Amino acid sequence: MHSIFVARSKTAQPIWFVTAATFRKIVGKLAVRDRAFVKAAGFEPGPGRHLLLPGGGALFGLENGDGHRNAFLPGLLPGALPAGTYRFANPPHNARLAALALALGSYRFTRYRKAKEKPVRLVLPNGIDGKDLTRIADGVTLARDLINTPANDMGPAELEAAARALAKKHGAKFRSIVGDQLLKQNFPLIHAVGRAADAKRAPRLIELRWGRTDNPKITLVGKGVCFDTGGLDLKPESAMLIMKKDMGGAASVLACAHMIMDRGLPVSLRVLIPAVENSVAGDAFRPLDVYPSRKGLNVEIGNTDAEGRLILADALALADEEAPDLLVDMGTLTGAARVALGPELPPYYTDDDVLSAELAQHAGQENDPLWRLPLWPRYDSMLDSKTADLNNVASGGMAGSIVCALFLKRFTSAAKSWLHFDIYAWTPSAKPGRPEGGECQAARALYALLCARYG
Repeated sequence: MHSIFVARSKTAQPIWFVTAATFRKIVGKLAVRDRAFVKAAGFEPGPGRHLLLPGGGALFGLENGDGHRNAFLPGLLPGALPAGTYRFANPPHNARLAALALALGSYRFTRYRKAKEKPVRLVLPNGIDGKDLTRIADGVTLARDLINTPANDMGPAELEAAARALAKKHGAKFRSIVGDQLLKQNFPLIHAVGRAADAKRAPRLIELRWGRTDNPKITLVGKGVCFDTGGLDLKPESAMLIMKKDMGGAASVLACAHMIMDRGLPVSLRVLIPAVENSVAGDAFRPLDVYPSRKGLNVEIGNTDAEGRLILADALALADEEAPDLLVDMGTLTGAARVALGPELPPYYTDDDVLSAELAQHAGQENDPLWRLPLWPRYDSMLDSKTADLNNVASGGMAGSIVCALFLKRFTSAAKSWLHFDIYAWTPSAKPGRPEGGECQAARALYALLCARYG
């Protein structure tokens, strides 16, 4: 199990969850010394506030009501509690998410700077599946570690190595198509975007296959731009600063794949990651260049900084050839999505209303927030080109996330259902259960959906 969880402990200290409505009743259950201390401290049970008790354990404040607004508030506890083993004395409304929040809130990125050890352990509440929480937490940790690793140590080759290690761990088949082999095997857009990088950081298409081929076909495609300068349409310094996260789609896809394989879901899983670095060099692709795609559509380059949709297009075309039951892509694609919904609420797109309703339900239940935006067909003409089948960006500056989704939709036709996520993959400032830095988005909700359908 995850290092924060223990099955049992005779010496575990109690965590008492309190709200404004339950505070007096809960305090009345404490030992006399602890009651006196709470009164002397003048503690008020605001959301996220805590008080360490002299007899051991702590009070921790939640919002009023049963369906607490922020189910991850207990994710603050690993930073608030001294080292020790704890238990939920009065489990909150959703004890499962509270326990998961502690695991996710204990995350630290320690590759380059060791964090001070302060082991906080939690006795799993009764009825909670510790193995499932562990695979979810481990998947999120994998994604966060990949995103947080700077580009000098996380290029296309290193991303391939991480995917290969995951495949080996779960007994999956693996292959990678690298460099000029992309042209020979008809992935011209992936090659065009990544060809300006150094030979050691050559573009590639990473593929993982797992499960019986007669099971429902689930294909996950993740954008793997390991660093994005913007290409010849160079980003300003402020926009380039955290572009190590531009492979967050690939990282989140690998996290979801780990959850699926570790659980042994009866699906035929395929993972495709086009991995590139969008660099500036003499052979960089240029504005108004026209390139063929695997789908057969010729694409005019309106902006080299809209490279993610180009590499996804070739990967989606390959995935679509198998007509999977569900085709999913994830990528850190547009600033427009962040302007519309902010960093915590990624939009998703699909024509499948049943799938959308199921996903929205699981996103709410898992505290993995998502919001559906429309594939508005009248905006399709924004992608028109006078010299090619389509442009990679809109003719105007509006509806950027929708137009990106419409671009990708052109490369999917045979899949029974298609689902597109425009994620941010980054937490700008620390939140409960979500430390500042790389973040795994949409993977937990998608995993829950697949468990409900196939588990």
